[in-house]
Amino acid sequence: MIKIQVLLFGITADLLATSSLEVELEPNSTIQRFKENLLNTYPQLENIDSYAIAVNEEYASNETVLKENDVIAIIPPVSGG
Repeated sequence: MIKIQVLLFGITADLLATSSLEVELEPNSTIQRFKENLLNTYPQLENIDSYAIAVNEEYASNETVLKENDVIAIIPPVSGG
């Protein structure tokens, strides 16, 4: 298993009542697998596909492969007027 640090912002932090998590994933897991795992653990994140995901401060796609000690940021959509 590999350990990944997850940073939460905005509504995601509110929904989970924390600003960070540590998750364990199988080696060579992708962002898509990470999202599925997170949704299974935290069903309140049902709209996670609408969030931007960054890995080590760079936006990532669902195919991005995660490595030990990566830092994932979940960035909710921002609305404004």
